[in-house]
Amino acid sequence: MKINAFIPSAGLGERLRPITDNIPKPLLPICGRPVLDLVLERIESLNPERIGINLHYKAFMIKEWLDKHPLRYKIDIFYEDPIFGTGGALKNAEVFLKESTFIVHNSDIVSDIDLKRALDFHLSTKKIATLIVHDWPEFNNLIVVDGLFKGLRSSGNNGRSMAFTGIAIYEPEFLRFIPEGYSSVVDAWLRMIEEGYPVGVYDVTGSYWSDIGTPEAYARTVFEILKRDGEGLYVAPSICTDHVEFKGFLSIESGVRLKEGNSLRNAILLGGEISGSVENAITGEGFSVSLEEDRLFRIPYLIGTGGSDRRYYRAGDGKVLMVSRPDDPELKRHIEYSIFFLKRGIRVAGLIEYEEEKKTAIFEDLGDISLYSWLKGKRDLSLIEDMYKKVIDVLIRIHSIIPDDSSPPFKVFDYEHFRWETRYFTERFLIPIAGLDIDSEIEREFDELALIADSFPKRLMHRDLQSQNIMIKDNMPYIIDFQGARLGPPGYDLVSLLWDPYYRLEDNLRQNLLEYYMERAGEIIPDLDRKSLMSSLPFLRLQRHMQALGAYGYLSMVKGKRYFMKFIPAAVRLLKEDISPLRERFRGIYRLCEGLCQ
Repeated sequence: MKINAFIPSAGLGERLRPITDNIPKPLLPICGRPVLDLVLERIESLNPERIGINLHYKAFMIKEWLDKHPLRYKIDIFYEDPIFGTGGALKNAEVFLKESTFIVHNSDIVSDIDLKRALDFHLSTKKIATLIVHDWPEFNNLIVVDGLFKGLRSSGNNGRSMAFTGIAIYEPEFLRFIPEGYSSVVDAWLRMIEEGYPVGVYDVTGSYWSDIGTPEAYARTVFEILKRDGEGLYVAPSICTDHVEFKGFLSIESGVRLKEGNSLRNAILLGGEISGSVENAITGEGFSVSLEEDRLFRIPYLIGTGGSDRRYYRAGDGKVLMVSRPDDPELKRHIEYSIFFLKRGIRVAGLIEYEEEKKTAIFEDLGDISLYSWLKGKRDLSLIEDMYKKVIDVLIRIHSIIPDDSSPPFKVFDYEHFRWETRYFTERFLIPIAGLDIDSEIEREFDELALIADSFPKRLMHRDLQSQNIMIKDNMPYIIDFQGARLGPPGYDLVSLLWDPYYRLEDNLRQNLLEYYMERAGEIIPDLDRKSLMSSLPFLRLQRHMQALGAYGYLSMVKGKRYFMKFIPAAVRLLKEDISPLRERFRGIYRLCEGLCQ
């Protein structure tokens, strides 16, 4: 069916000043994308025939941006001078909007509301107007009774209080309730009721929703979007981040010029040169707006975005509270391994307190910046190499440890575990996500791969040493998520670190780091079999990539952490690259990989 859309974008953004003195509200960036771009993406999911946008404040800037947008051929601009208000804007576009059913979506709203379901609901009710609402106590001022809008809370009507999301769907007849000139769309809703026309509501309580109407709301939206995407930091790719300290949540947009010695924490940087420290603030060219941290986050607030089921809360005074499930099978091992590694000088979070009955522990706070986050932006390759060498130094220390009778028990990473990984790959990635299955030839090759991987000399290993399991504090790496430590081939740790889907190292740098490991490990581990270790890498790379894909499938589809899906293309690309030299030996796996899409 034919549908049009209208995105009100003429407002002055007065509550956002001084930010909007430079940037109109619809163009405020959220992790590299203007909020108007996010709204257009949501609207396009309905495949509208035309999209109307009204402009007034800084109209030239917005029009210039729209002229470069992929949907520009669908967009009609309606200029306003003076502003016509939320109702008058629709009346001004009446010739355009009277052609069909139309949706109105404010340009300062970010949500995951299912607009298609809302549209289907509206059409099924055959009402002239459907307001999309939710239960949001801060803004609950609409009275709803039996699925209909009955008035405003201040009017004394009885009923459930709901909040308008800034999204509504109308039939062309709605336009006759709007007078010429300036008006509010709310007055049109009330006029409909007075004249006996029901105004429907569609309740989307539980959907993600946020507005950017104030500096605090804008910052909260940016940080929430980061967390929902499994991130803590956004840096425009062009920004040089050498010798800059990161903490908390950060969004650094293009046009920002960082300087050596900058310290940044819970900040949004929108442009200009940054001097010194910036904390709990939005800054840009010629302005800085302070933010109250306890209004941005719950205190103590949940930290971390990885795959763990444990929950970590910042508790202040350099401490983090870990809360585990009562049935967590790895908690005891995590505590034992923490003590074990600390005693042997491995950089892990210090254990301050452990209460077994409560399944809680207090650890040293390692901050928010993982190696994965630290690598964002544009860094000098020499600094990246230096950081990876520091990680490798820690890794060699782990590989040099020989457990004894006083050590906690470490499982052996053997044939059975390698076969578990390839079954995990099949059950969690191949079948549900790639839509593929394996045959008897591939089963035999998985067996052979597991036997080969199990044949290499074993040492104490981390088993999951990728960039999200390495925290950077005071420019030094600390290891986390080591409860899966095993006695296994040390090359598995090397391929986890150097062939990591989270961050692709340049080939020359990877080779330099591999040589560094061999040289340093040879000095510290006299009995290290270098030849065997090097020969293990091609096979362990295949094994590790399949394990990673299984994990991404499990975390995305079972645990609901959908942001892990974004790492699948890189892992598939690595798997395809690494099976190619072994295609004659593993013809079935090669054929399987050829069928995977990146």
